[in-house]
Amino acid sequence: MADISSIERRKLERLFRMGSGYVLDFSDRTFSEFFEEHTRRDIDAAVYRERGTSKANRLRGFWAVEGNHLVGKVIQALILYGQAEDCLPDEPGLTDLTKDCWNLGERMLRDTPVAELDALTATVDERDFETVAQHVREAIEKNQPEAALDRLHTFVIKYLRTVCSHRGVEINRDKALHSIFGEYVKRLRDAGLLESLMTERILKSSISVLEAFNDVRNNQSLAHDNPILNYEESLLIFNHVASSVRFIKSLEARTEPTKPSKSNAGVDDNLPF
Repeated sequence: MADISSIERRKLERLFRMGSGYVLDFSDRTFSEFFEEHTRRDIDAAVYRERGTSKANRLRGFWAVEGNHLVGKVIQALILYGQAEDCLPDEPGLTDLTKDCWNLGERMLRDTPVAELDALTATVDERDFETVAQHVREAIEKNQPEAALDRLHTFVIKYLRTVCSHRGVEINRDKALHSIFGEYVKRLRDAGLLESLMTERILKSSISVLEAFNDVRNNQSLAHDNPILNYEESLLIFNHVASSVRFIKSLEARTEPTKPSKSNAGVDDNLPF
């Protein structure tokens, strides 16, 4: 449930013109499209309709079900939509009301247990990669990291395969994930892309971390019929992975990778990790 006080709720309802059951100038179709675009959620789902079927009641249901981070994202997206479409209420004090609601969204967006959550996004246009990344982010938005360790593992595999391939690291079914990543770190070092010994050591430590992640995925996640890892340790794993991915994405964005070698064509999806 989103952390919204009764005063804040009344401000949101005024700003989004929810008094008569509507939300701004949305039709049912455009309302559904808005939530699909900004949240990947089906706002018509039964879980959001327990308070009623109007658009206003479905939005109230969304606030009641979803966590702070996702609700904050929607609040700010609705404000931007209302400003773009010039459909916010015409009333005295609109500027202050809008500012208060925007600040509420800002505060809620900061409430995420994984600081680098936005780094966990697909980097290639691949449906499976997008789906896995979406599931990982949804678990964090609901503050349930322990429920998505298996999907985080799959995300890491797909992401590291991509960056290692771009650096010319050979990928085949006989190489474990941590071995491939070790070669990737060596490529970065040999290319002079790591400016400090400490950075190199941090990345090298991730090699053993990834090896241990295989055991977590197989024996302490929902990948199999396991007792899942506790919340605190799951959150630590998520934060470590997200921080590492953010750094690698930043490095890859500012450097020119080696073109993939021909030996990497047709990567076998049945790699042993």
